[in-house]
Amino acid sequence: MSGEAGDIPGLDPAIDRAPPLRPRWGRRSAERFEPGFAGDRGGPTYAALDLGTNNCRLLVARPAGDGFRVIDAFSRIIRLGEGVSASGRLSEAAIDRALGALEICRNKMRNRGVTRARLIATEACRAAENGAAFRDRVERELGLVLEVIDRGTEAALAATGCTSLMDPAADGVVLFDIGGGSSELVRLTRSPAARRGPPLPQIRGWISLPHGVVTLAERHGGHDVSRETYESMVAEVALSIAPFAAQHGGDGLRGVHMLGTSGTVTTIAGVYLNLKRYDRNRVDGCWLSAQDIDGVSETLLAMTYQERVASPCIGAERADLVLAGCAILEAIRRAFPVARLRVADRGLREGMLVQMMRDDGAWSGGSQAAAS
Repeated sequence: MSGEAGDIPGLDPAIDRAPPLRPRWGRRSAERFEPGFAGDRGGPTYAALDLGTNNCRLLVARPAGDGFRVIDAFSRIIRLGEGVSASGRLSEAAIDRALGALEICRNKMRNRGVTRARLIATEACRAAENGAAFRDRVERELGLVLEVIDRGTEAALAATGCTSLMDPAADGVVLFDIGGGSSELVRLTRSPAARRGPPLPQIRGWISLPHGVVTLAERHGGHDVSRETYESMVAEVALSIAPFAAQHGGDGLRGVHMLGTSGTVTTIAGVYLNLKRYDRNRVDGCWLSAQDIDGVSETLLAMTYQERVASPCIGAERADLVLAGCAILEAIRRAFPVARLRVADRGLREGMLVQMMRDDGAWSGGSQAAAS
């Protein structure tokens, strides 16, 4: 699926990452979450929740300067979409994992006195035949109302969240977001700076690919990946990219770099930097050359599953998915052969926060949506 869109905002925040937390209660409460319910108060407080095919992520933030300050965060791999490509349904085990993570998010929002929230769900809930029943259960048991966004909105939010990492000297970027159940590609060009708040990029075009790390690994296998299997994954993804590349590649790539947001690209950066533990401050905004990415991909292909599990930047939760992600990235790189890639440890949540704050005039500029 592809489309065209107009100007959208970006961001330049200081972002913290919180480790997974354990719930401190005995049972789930059916009390409905209402923004501003209780707890920490210090001005308008925003929450952005992204329930994806693989992860559940939350950011809680307040406007600060021309960006925002994160005051709480949560991230956990839950694999909500596990098995959906084969069965067409969210499994009970996956639903239970999601409910546990969402309960933590609800309590964080209540404790921080959130005054406005946006809670989105993506490909797993779009694709599963019991997605609506799952959302009803989330509302009934946790009081959270999930919004299932379409792929165009997902692409726009990813662009909104990453735009401040565009090289000021570049003419534009090819942005990609490799998800669990789908992947988005966005062609961005530079726009005039916003009067206040984060920058405003311009989307020339976008496409959503029906390939994510979970769905691709389930089809091809993720534990023992031969070079032949890897190339089969690359070829499958390349077929979906080809029409978009024909329109937005070629000579139009002069002065363009890639901008990647996903667990795949942050993992590749962590392996390249030889980190002993993941460090967002070193990963977010770092640059990788084509040769750097080639080297990491070859290293990962040569590793056994157990060696990937033992890697501090991969671990058991990503060991069976990382090569599927590398295959998606390789297909993108072959379609858009540019020399440099900038890594973004930010994306949908940051995009939601910027959009809500800009709509509310948080940077004293009011709504600045530009015409397409």
